[in-house]
Amino acid sequence: MATYNKIADWAVNSEKTANIGTDTFVLALSNTAPGSESTPPTGDGNGVLANVTQVSYTNCSSRTLTTASSSQTSGTLKLDFNDITLTASGGSVGPFRYIYIYDDTPTSPADPLVGYYDYGSSTTLSAGETLAITFGVNGIYTKA
Repeated sequence: MATYNKIADWAVNSEKTANIGTDTFVLALSNTAPGSESTPPTGDGNGVLANVTQVSYTNCSSRTLTTASSSQTSGTLKLDFNDITLTASGGSVGPFRYIYIYDDTPTSPADPLVGYYDYGSSTTLSAGETLAITFGVNGIYTKA
């Protein structure tokens, strides 16, 4: 089972530059551990896509997420996405171990990271194979 890890910078970026109800969120695949990146994206001020070494998406289906709900109740903001299935077509995708979620809309900072899933080991999708990503019932992001 994948482990979700938040990116601390997102708490700041979500207030300054994001509109979580209308922004476009996308998945990024990487096989490089966050702490092994030349500029670790989990470090303060580094939580942007430019600090992630991505795999080639030539054979990958759409990675764009669809917002299932974005709501505020009693001062608590909650963001949830519809589940998505990645499909390799025409060749393989990967290897990758980390799946990041980033906000593709803001330009400053560009592509802020929300968080990432660590699948525990690397995987490669061969042509025709799929990976279903299911988001929990509690949403991907909650802020009080």
